[in-house]
Amino acid sequence: MIIADLSKIEGRTYPARRRTQNLVGGASPIQAKNFAIGNVTLEPNGGQVPWHNQEQEEVYFIVEGTGEMCLGDERQVLTAGQAAYIPSGVFHQLTNTGDKPLRMLYCYGPAGDVAHWKQELAGTLPRAGVEAPNLPPGAWHQCTAKPQ
Repeated sequence: MIIADLSKIEGRTYPARRRTQNLVGGASPIQAKNFAIGNVTLEPNGGQVPWHNQEQEEVYFIVEGTGEMCLGDERQVLTAGQAAYIPSGVFHQLTNTGDKPLRMLYCYGPAGDVAHWKQELAGTLPRAGVEAPNLPPGAWHQCTAKPQ
């Protein structure tokens, strides 16, 4: 039996103020062909999964906290216990709008790396309204800060 223990997975911290811990896929001891799952913690007041798209379809499940979910031209508040479906190829962003950490689980398939992780670390994410579609009106700005 292969076990991934969240308490023992260091994960990676990204410039947009989030920590991602791979439970299935990535650096996890559990590898699957058809899906990947991870735990993400967004820092209070603006921690983010920045505006991006990917080939895989995905689901975000909010475990705790409150955030703004942008999907294509839609914008909505998500709270603990809610899940959002993200179709393949559609730009999306999740921002913590609360004053406490937001924790969510992602599941996407098929498994494999998603480009936005490397792009964010390199400071090369496509910018909303420039190399990528605009964010929905009123949305939190996209974090494109380069790593320090």
